[in-house]
Amino acid sequence: MTTEGLSAYAEQAGLERVGARPKLRRYIVEAWRRRELAATLASYRIHAAMGQNRLGLVWIVLRPTLLALMFGTIFFVILPNSSRPDNFLPFLVVGVFVFEFFSASLGQGARSIINNQGLVRSLNFPRILMPMATVLQRVFEIIPVAITMMVIVALSGEPITWNWLLVPVVLAIMAVFNFGIALIFARLTVHLRDLTQVLPLLTRLMFYSTGIFYSIEAVLADRPDLLALARLNPVYDYIALVRAQIVTGNSQTMEMWIVAVAAALLCFIIGVIFFWRAEERYGRD
Repeated sequence: MTTEGLSAYAEQAGLERVGARPKLRRYIVEAWRRRELAATLASYRIHAAMGQNRLGLVWIVLRPTLLALMFGTIFFVILPNSSRPDNFLPFLVVGVFVFEFFSASLGQGARSIINNQGLVRSLNFPRILMPMATVLQRVFEIIPVAITMMVIVALSGEPITWNWLLVPVVLAIMAVFNFGIALIFARLTVHLRDLTQVLPLLTRLMFYSTGIFYSIEAVLADRPDLLALARLNPVYDYIALVRAQIVTGNSQTMEMWIVAVAAALLCFIIGVIFFWRAEERYGRD
């Protein structure tokens, strides 16, 4: 029997080629059924990281705190008052803490396949669980980070209101966005390993262009076209929405919520499909 004949017979008998990409619906169902694997990997990595450092869990909140302190010291001196908000400390803290959630998800998610080739090649499971585990790790870590962020904001003199309860909602939407972006770059780095060298530069560019330590509205007040373009950046909207809930003087609009939700859903759908289409290649390229 020819190869074509064997393939036709196998298809009629319901047999599948080893390592073949399943249909999308079955792939998603199987990934959901094995979601505990992603959660276990995320938890294990957190405990492993804690064991490697003397301060353990403290580093999860200490890193963004030190970054905020460093940038606050530098930019408080060199930034003109016109682009620096009055409540600069909580403004900066929110920007740094929330952006770290995005940058860590992107950086580690992009390497989730190439850094775990042994696991990917030796076990049969939906490969989407690898970037999922990375983003879940960041979700677990953002809980103490967000608590620390809100404590610092409160100690800076910001009043605690009911709007603070919306911060987890914004971060949950952002987590969906981060997962979609991680899926896209996880596949791209499998095909283009050199992309891992470019990612830190792209992340840094976003950091300086997203209004972490300055007010985009103040800087682009005379350029409404650029301001409108900047507001279409989902990362900017997530940061702006968190600021609007807990830092006075920062407003939110329906457009921000629309961009935030639409970007999360769009990136998630595109990311899942884009990642799934290369399922057969992970561990082989």
